[in-house]
Amino acid sequence: MEVMERAFELEAAGARVIHLEIGEPESRAPDRVIEACQRALADGETRYTDSRGLLELREAISRDCQRRFGVAPDPARILVTAGTSPAMLMVFSLLVEPGDEVVMATPHYPCYPNFIRYCGGEPIAVPTRAEDGFALNPDEVRAVLTPRTKAIVVASPANPTGAVQSRETLEALGALGPPLVSDEIYHGLVYDGVSPTSALELHDRAFVLDGFSKRYAMTGFRLGWVVAPDSALRSLQTMQQNFFISANRFVQRAGIAALESGAESQESLRAACEQRRGRLVEGLRALGFEIPRMPEGAFYVLADARRFGADSRQLASAILERAHVGTAPGIDFGSAAEGMLRLCYAVSEEALDEALERLAAVLPELESENRAGRQR
Repeated sequence: MEVMERAFELEAAGARVIHLEIGEPESRAPDRVIEACQRALADGETRYTDSRGLLELREAISRDCQRRFGVAPDPARILVTAGTSPAMLMVFSLLVEPGDEVVMATPHYPCYPNFIRYCGGEPIAVPTRAEDGFALNPDEVRAVLTPRTKAIVVASPANPTGAVQSRETLEALGALGPPLVSDEIYHGLVYDGVSPTSALELHDRAFVLDGFSKRYAMTGFRLGWVVAPDSALRSLQTMQQNFFISANRFVQRAGIAALESGAESQESLRAACEQRRGRLVEGLRALGFEIPRMPEGAFYVLADARRFGADSRQLASAILERAHVGTAPGIDFGSAAEGMLRLCYAVSEEALDEALERLAAVLPELESENRAGRQR
C-alpha cells in the first residue's frame, strides 16, 4: 500500500506510473454486472438484506459451486460478506482465542497474520520453496501442530506465489485435525490445464472463502462469501449482524448477475492472464530475475530480485522513483519472501512491455549499486 500511495503522489505531480503492485485486474467488470447494479439502485434496492445475504444470491453461489466443483452446499451454510476480508476476520474471531495458533504457508497474503494477531493468536509459518512451486508439505505442517493449533490456512491458487495445491495435499491437510480455512478467491484463474481442488469437495469442517473481486474484476464492489460448517453458522451470523449488518443489497444484485452471465468475461480474463503471464515471466528472466517455475494460478509473479538489492522495500522504492514502475516488496509477504518482488500481470500487454523496457533502463545501475554495497 505504501508503494501504491507513493505512486499516486508521483502521478499527482505529473508522472505516468505503471502499476504492477496492485492486486486487481485492469479490465472492467462485466457489462451485465454493472447494469444489474444500476438497475437495483434505480429500483430503490438500497435497504438492508437478511444478514446472511439475499437468498437468491446464496442459491446462485450454491449452483456455481455445483458447476465448478460438483458440490452444491446448502445455501443456509453460505454467508455473504462485504468482500472476503470481513469473512476472514469473522472466521478467525470465531476460531482463535488469545494464545491459540494458526498454521499457514509462507510466503503468504499479508493480511493472514494480521487477522490472527488481532484475535490474539499466533501465526505459525511453514516455509515453501520456489523450486517446488511453493507446494505446501503436509509433513512439515504436522511437525508444527500443537494442542493450541486451531486452524490451518491454505490458499490455492495463492497470493503472492500463484501456487496451486494438489488434491492430495488438501486431503492430507484436512486429515491432520484442525479445520481448514481455505482461501479460494483466485479459483478460476489457473493455467496450463490445471484444475484446482476446492476444500468443499473434501472436508465438511472447512471454512471456504471466496468472492467476486478477482475473476470478475469486481474488486471495488466488495462482495464475497464464506461457506461454513453447520456448527459455526449461528456464531458467524451473530457477528455479521453486529459488525456489518449485511452486504449492500444492490451489490448483491450485481453478484447474481456475475454468476448467471459472467462466464464469458471470466474466461476472457483467464485467457488474457495466461498469455500475459508468459510475457512477463520471460521478460523478467531476460532481465536477470530468478523465477524457477511458472506460477500456476492467480495473476502474480514472485521474482527473486536479490541480484538487484537484498532489501525488497528499498528496491521497490528505487524502481518506483527511477522507473515509475510499481512493484510489491517481498517482505510484505513474510520474511521468506525478502529479496523478492511481486508483480501483477493482470494489466495490458502494452503496460507489461513498457514496464519491462523501463526496468531494463534502471536495473543495471541498481545491480551495480548492490554489488558495490556488498563489497563495502
